[in-house]
Amino acid sequence: MRGLVFTEFLEMVEDTFDYDMVDTLIDNTQPKSGGAYTAVGSYDYQELENMVVELSAQSGMAVGDLLQAFGKHLAGVFTQNFAQFFVEAGSALALFREIDRHIHVEVKKLYPDAELPDFKYEDATADTPFKLHYRSERNLYLLAYGLITACFEYYSEPHKVDVKHWQEGSVHCATFEIRPEVSSQVRH
Repeated sequence: MRGLVFTEFLEMVEDTFDYDMVDTLIDNTQPKSGGAYTAVGSYDYQELENMVVELSAQSGMAVGDLLQAFGKHLAGVFTQNFAQFFVEAGSALALFREIDRHIHVEVKKLYPDAELPDFKYEDATADTPFKLHYRSERNLYLLAYGLITACFEYYSEPHKVDVKHWQEGSVHCATFEIRPEVSSQVRH
């Protein structure tokens, strides 16, 4: 897993809690890397999973809530560091259509060994919502959920996102069904 994920996770922990919590996570999980991460390095996913579980135990927050918060944090980092993708897309749904076709292609050019989740989409029809399908060996669909909801906030596009999760062998799958929220206010 890319080091950027680790460095940003620890930055979120420090910002949300404090530096002592970062030390506690590293001390209690004893990662093989020693907890010394660089954004361009590559590390074992299990180290991140262990730290998220430990943070849940230390903070009392559910693992799923922590993953969603981390997804929102990452979205903020991505909108700053990779602003061109967000500007070019112009909307959350347009951005989601570009994840596998463009964004992950560019990531792979920079980091050929990056292990990225697979995202496919189905456009909305008159009878069905927009669907974004997630597949990964890693159980991080709630991190993706946080990223998705943060994208709608970034574009100021209120949407309702429902998620269905299942597993196919070692692959974690999720479908995010996305519908625009309609204002309940009546205009005169």
